[in-house]
Amino acid sequence: MDRNARIAALKEIATRRILVLDGAMGTMIQALKLDEDGYRGTRFKDHPSELKGDNDLLNLTRPDAIQAIHEQYLEAGADIVETNTFNATTVSQADYGLEAIARELNAVGAEIARKAADVVADREERVVFVAGGLGPTSKTASISPDVSDPGARNTSFDELRETYREATLGLIEGGSDMILVETIFDTLNAKAALFAVDEAFEQSGVRLPILISGTITDKSGRTLSGQTPEAFWNSVSHAQPFSVGLNCALGAKDLREHVAELSRVADCLVSAYPNAGLPNEFGGYDETPDETAAHLGRWAEQGIVNLVGGCCGTTPDHIRAIANAVRGAAPREIPVRERRLRLSGLEPFEVRA
Repeated sequence: MDRNARIAALKEIATRRILVLDGAMGTMIQALKLDEDGYRGTRFKDHPSELKGDNDLLNLTRPDAIQAIHEQYLEAGADIVETNTFNATTVSQADYGLEAIARELNAVGAEIARKAADVVADREERVVFVAGGLGPTSKTASISPDVSDPGARNTSFDELRETYREATLGLIEGGSDMILVETIFDTLNAKAALFAVDEAFEQSGVRLPILISGTITDKSGRTLSGQTPEAFWNSVSHAQPFSVGLNCALGAKDLREHVAELSRVADCLVSAYPNAGLPNEFGGYDETPDETAAHLGRWAEQGIVNLVGGCCGTTPDHIRAIANAVRGAAPREIPVRERRLRLSGLEPFEVRA
């Protein structure tokens, strides 16, 4: 099945049932307990910077391990696997002195995910999909990195736009079926990403569904750059995404009201992939698969989600439980909203006649 046929299948399946995204790549990589040499492989044996922790580099040095993780999530019931490219941008790879290979990391990451998807699709005789992941980068365009200088910035819209465009081109080349702009804590970063994605579509001649997922950073109910979920939606709705939703930072219990707010206002699919609860004092996650699945299963019954999965701390066992919990539930109905001028700052603003 070619990419166009898969995209058509994705849209058709979404009308019938809730789609399932995979779980945490980082959690699974940490379980491998790789040392510095395990990250370097042969190609980067003499690289001058420390590379342990650069999970995206494993696309080049341990593709077997990354493919195996993708396959585990698919076998657990995921419909969509996300590429191992969360930090595969020139901005983030600069921390390791590997800016020059950012596009390659994205292309190879998508190829690995595509290979895993094809293996499982053939074996289980079903359609599975690859989401090309664009993370938030290690910089923020809206917030000063210097508390004594509120006007200072360590990046710009144009720098982010270029790094995201390069990454997206790699994800398209590697065979992604959709582009996922995720873990958005700064809406200006996301707007640069969405602009760049559109540029990459124009440049490549390939146009894919766009998934957008923001992050509510704490119980205040706002992103790090200060927006409420509805204001966030107003800021990104121009991209006409396939889905919008929330992931990371919070567990399902604390995330529900914010997902429900998006469900009320978004005229596209709504996604949610929370952490396995809040981190404990050691930085780990204690919520069991059944606990996470119970929350998402109720959301499915309540009709507020179209796509569910897991973020930090979740494993194939979590995804298996989530897939079972939402099986048979009808997908959320997309609301038809009256056409109005809707703007946003930190809060939404709507002009009514």
